[in-house]
Amino acid sequence: MTESLQSDLLFEAFETQRFRNNAETVLSRLEKHLADLSIRGLELTDPAVLTEAARSLMTSDRDRPTAFDEEQLAAIVDLYIRTGIQVHSPGYMGRQFSGVVPLSGVIDFVSSVVNQPSSFYEAGQLPNVAERIMADEFNRFIGWDPERFAMVTTSGGSLANLTALLAARNRAFPGFWARGNSALGEQVRPAIAVGADVHYSVARAAGVMGVGEDRIVRLPLDDRQRIDAALARPALDAAEEQGLTVFCLVASAGTTAVGAFDPLDRLADVARERGLWFHVDGAHGASLLVSDKLRHKLSGIERADSLTWDAHKMMFVPAPCTLLFYRNREDSRGAFRQTASYVFDERQDIYTAFDSGDKNFECTKRPMIMPLWALWAIYGKGLFAEKIEYLCALTQEAHAILEKENDFETLHHPEANILCFRYRPEGFGDADIHQLQLDIRNRIKSQGNFFISKVDVDGSAALRVVMMNHHINAGHFQMLLDEIRKAGQPQ
Repeated sequence: MTESLQSDLLFEAFETQRFRNNAETVLSRLEKHLADLSIRGLELTDPAVLTEAARSLMTSDRDRPTAFDEEQLAAIVDLYIRTGIQVHSPGYMGRQFSGVVPLSGVIDFVSSVVNQPSSFYEAGQLPNVAERIMADEFNRFIGWDPERFAMVTTSGGSLANLTALLAARNRAFPGFWARGNSALGEQVRPAIAVGADVHYSVARAAGVMGVGEDRIVRLPLDDRQRIDAALARPALDAAEEQGLTVFCLVASAGTTAVGAFDPLDRLADVARERGLWFHVDGAHGASLLVSDKLRHKLSGIERADSLTWDAHKMMFVPAPCTLLFYRNREDSRGAFRQTASYVFDERQDIYTAFDSGDKNFECTKRPMIMPLWALWAIYGKGLFAEKIEYLCALTQEAHAILEKENDFETLHHPEANILCFRYRPEGFGDADIHQLQLDIRNRIKSQGNFFISKVDVDGSAALRVVMMNHHINAGHFQMLLDEIRKAGQPQ
């Protein structure tokens, strides 16, 4: 009886030959896309025009399956590719996500088809084993006790920061999870200390957790845009005098704005003196740990209590893929304290010991570790180290080029692959420079040859490049400067 409810088109949608044909259609277009190394930025499309184009590719039959159209699929893929940021182009210098190592996209494709959510071992066996393997591999660079540390994957650095801060709060205030603020008493006002240039996700986490953005203690920065360790103690003393109970100090290993690395060793001293949880947001810069030449920038990382590491940034795999590390395994279980009979087993065995559902926010979680593990298994760390070292050296070269140009102003010495600067032609006073940078960035974006970003540095707008593509060279950067000069002419 039930067989009569299923049409032939339903079965055709799942046919393996159909799958092969679909894959070949998509593969041919992606191959062409990856082979195109022309200089191109972002071609913004009017949202109304794009909406109409997308709707025109949709079937008009809403009540039953329609026959498959290969040309329709090709048109959808072409539209998808054409309207996105061209992360594989030498013109892309704007954001911290990168073009992926193509093999990692292939593995991600496998993950999408086999569909094995990885918060529980029984649903995703290899992903859970791979997660443990990569935890051990990366801990060799962090330096924690291999018998005591823990790592869990989570969907993005913002969620990792929130999870770590929850663990920190629950350790400092054990009754908060169950009873909220009522567990603290009227005199206790939890607070989080951060660098003035910290990523906005930390302030957002404070709001989500009920700590409140007003209880973010912003520590002063030095002339390199890092937390000034000498001024951290007076700032914490002032917070205590205001009745705040700081329970966590957050440092950055590669700030989003300028790529600065806070002095982790000195800040670890401050945190230890005051009994604070020490969290390092290394979403961008933690990947430098895999480079023998650059690892020193994270000196002191072994003293952190937790570390956020985005592999979808400088490890060049599909987003999201974030690794959240804890120095002490017990702390990894402190962020969430719940029971649920339908997923959590009362008694652990050799299988459930690999489950991470009690340590991460997601119940259904993509097996995001698989592309990273596959690349590491096949290429080893050398592939990543070589690309990271090239990108950082390229950024140094770009800085040296700017230093020789009279109409440009450098704002910092780059520590990794992020560089901020301003175009300062003759005839523009300080009052006009801010708006000029904004105008230049928008004109560059609309022209479609390069894609760069902007950021406020010391209260004034600056142009920002992030070197994420090993096909970029100094010549491309010189071309960008020429385009900036043209965009900076009076309109």
